[in-house]
Amino acid sequence: MIIDVQGKQAYCYTGGKAFDAARPTVAFIHGAQNDHSVFALQTRYFAHHGFNVLAVDLPGHGRSAGPALASVPEMADWLLALLGAAGAAQAMLVGHSMGSLIALDASYKAPQAVTKLALLGTTYPMKVADALLDTSKNNEPAAIDMVNIWSHSSMAQKPSCPGPGFYTMGMARRLMQRMSAINPEQLFFTDFTACNAYGNGQLAAEAVRCPVLMVFGAKDMMTPPRSTKLLTASMPHARIVHVDAGHSMMQEQPDAVLDALFGFAGAAN
Repeated sequence: MIIDVQGKQAYCYTGGKAFDAARPTVAFIHGAQNDHSVFALQTRYFAHHGFNVLAVDLPGHGRSAGPALASVPEMADWLLALLGAAGAAQAMLVGHSMGSLIALDASYKAPQAVTKLALLGTTYPMKVADALLDTSKNNEPAAIDMVNIWSHSSMAQKPSCPGPGFYTMGMARRLMQRMSAINPEQLFFTDFTACNAYGNGQLAAEAVRCPVLMVFGAKDMMTPPRSTKLLTASMPHARIVHVDAGHSMMQEQPDAVLDALFGFAGAAN
């Protein structure tokens, strides 16, 4: 689905179903150096079980026109503009990593537009190590390899990997490499800098009144559960789920993540 947002082309994956204003909407927001496809194993299920799906490609990522936006608040404004252009007056927001900060900031800017908030692989502050920031600026291929290793709980998926036919680490690496090829303007550094610089997270979290779900990977090295105390304390009403995965939880434990999200979406909170 192609939408004009702020005068530029934006792409949303809809799960193979046309948008229907009579159905509730769920917007999925990916993280740094990724696109909508990281939610492939969850979005299609939602689309075929009663929900509109708008899995976005952020500006400069995937099929959405660039340039990439330089800050989380700018990305939140863009997301809200996209929802309006798509005809979604309200939506549940599902954000992963950088996408979780975007969802959180969007809920702060327009609480009336957000019915529920699901934050995956999240933390605040979302600080990025100086060494990784420097590598993303000066040697993006090396940064991709570093993040790919740190985002997964194992170098090799077990034979009964819950995403059959998916080479989890290989696909993640190729996706990030593809984002570099599409947008060579230091995309990883831009995304990481936006995460590192975002300073409104505590205020935004304390202002949230809608139902909240947080999904943490028990083996997450990028946003480890121990780093989330400020965020969880700021939203004491949040439901918390832990899955046996690293940061790339949607690929490592797609069924567990789907169960958490779909149960939350359908719950009468």
